[in-house]
Amino acid sequence: YVPPQIRKAQETLDDKKREELGRLKKMVNGLINRLSEPNLSSISGQMEELYMANSRKDMNDTLTDILMNACVTAVAMPARLMMEHVLLVSILHHNVGIEVGAHFLEAVVKKFDELCKSDAEGKECENLLALIAHLYNFHVVHCLLIFDILKKLVSVFTEKEIELILFLLKNVGFSLRKDDALALKELITEAQRKANAAEKKFQDQTRVRFMLETMLALRNNDMRKIPGYDPEPVERLRKLQRSLVHSSGSGKDTQLRVSLESLLSADQVGRWWIVGSSWTGAPMISDTKSQAQQKLHVGKVSSKIMELARKLRMNTDIRRSIFCVLMTSEDFMDAFEKLLK
Repeated sequence: YVPPQIRKAQETLDDKKREELGRLKKMVNGLINRLSEPNLSSISGQMEELYMANSRKDMNDTLTDILMNACVTAVAMPARLMMEHVLLVSILHHNVGIEVGAHFLEAVVKKFDELCKSDAEGKECENLLALIAHLYNFHVVHCLLIFDILKKLVSVFTEKEIELILFLLKNVGFSLRKDDALALKELITEAQRKANAAEKKFQDQTRVRFMLETMLALRNNDMRKIPGYDPEPVERLRKLQRSLVHSSGSGKDTQLRVSLESLLSADQVGRWWIVGSSWTGAPMISDTKSQAQQKLHVGKVSSKIMELARKLRMNTDIRRSIFCVLMTSEDFMDAFEKLLK
């Protein structure tokens, strides 16, 4: 058995593998360069075929690298271009599997966290934030992550953070209000408190005032108060998304309900949002004492049932428990609940 880390090192040495990856990168790059709203259907179809023909890991890595290079630049990217790139990820996320969106999201969030800590002068943070916002707009990620990012920005509350809060609210504010009005209200209250506390700190008060006005407009559901707010392009692309996604439940059931903290610590504790990638961080083999304490309790079961279990050779605790649950349940739902417990 060769562990994945060593396998990865061996693969990089393999010329044939490198050649294959280079060819794959060229193909994906060619498709991404031609990406636009009219040909999104054919390009997403070709990408799905590539996913079928190549290993998912190679495809995820290649696609994420190319999209990051295309979208994360020092100058602000056109909003429409951003939306089309994220819409492609969203369609693949729904049609191929959730690990496509999960891989891309993790890369974007980690890069965003890294750039927020550094004092980068360019517009990379805004571009990354736009990617996250549109991943939420196209139902790849749940509003939980957006609220986590907003809370983090509000807690720091410098000029740079205020710009980012404004940018994010302008992109997804009304969707957030629809999804979780209470959390948005709490966030607005916290931002007002911070703004009052930091009044002396900022020389230029206009941005802070503008941010608070935007937040109040969101709370009162007043779209006219937000300059440049236009939901039409997102709505149009959502319609296109619905037509291109194969499964009937193209929305909420495949959303990644993952927090900022989980994404940033994914390397240490695993990725519970991808099937088969979770890891508790605990050692694999627990000590025997804790195993002894983990006896299953079935509740009070009559001696008749226990005797029957013994006759049918239910010789371990777990077998006895399952047998007793099945024999004593009122109906299938009751059995299901008890088995889950």
